Amino acid sequence: MTLMPPEPYGPRIARWERATEWVMVGGGVAFLLAYSLQQLTPGGGIVAAVCGVVLAATWVAFGVDYIVRLVLARPRGRWFLRHLFDLATVIVPVLRPLRLLRLVVLLEVMHRSVGSRLRGTIIVYASGATVLLIWTAALAILDVESDGGGDIRTLSEAVWWAIVTVTTVGYGDYVPVTAAGRFIAVALMTGGIALIGVVTASLSSWILERVDAAGKGRAESARDEDQRELREGIAAARDEIRALRDEIRSLRGDEG
Repeated sequence: MTLMPPEPYGPRIARWERATEWVMVGGGVAFLLAYSLQQLTPGGGIVAAVCGVVLAATWVAFGVDYIVRLVLARPRGRWFLRHLFDLATVIVPVLRPLRLLRLVVLLEVMHRSVGSRLRGTIIVYASGATVLLIWTAALAILDVESDGGGDIRTLSEAVWWAIVTVTTVGYGDYVPVTAAGRFIAVALMTGGIALIGVVTASLSSWILERVDAAGKGRAESARDEDQRELREGIAAARDEIRALRDEIRSLRGDEG
């Protein structure tokens, strides 16, 4: 009988997370679509009303999910400290689409193409996080800057700003002027630095693994060559011994 490892925060919270995982992912998708549509089609009307309802519903869903998990978690204090990002997704709306990162772990093909399972997961997470971070930051900066008198007034400008900011290049052609815009910029730069560190570490690990494998391959080749030469030397020595024996026998026969 195989014993299952205990759940880190208790079986009740584990059952809740399994039951609501796809609901939360769907909430992230709904929020991202509604927020994108809201920013791409400014103005009132039925579209704005529907988007507002969806955004409010996702906020309630994420809030309820966080409260339930906090109540069910044991020990509660450790769970709270280790899930500050979940709290941030409730407080800061633009972070909710990042919950979609739960989807990227399903892309097993990346694991087969990049090497080890762990490195594949890290690269998939980093790639998905980069795309989502750039898009949500572009939408958020467009939302706060277009109404705050900033230079960023179109989606293309917002996406360009998000790309140069997340890569820490910062050309300075577009600069946020509102307090909310600067907060988004700080968060985006921090996330960009973290993502660059993850990618760099994964690439370094892959290079070191390849170098180590190449070194082991050369060592095995050299060892095989030494063993082959040793076997050939032993075979040659045996032939010499046989030849000497035959010569000794022939000499004894001549003496007889």
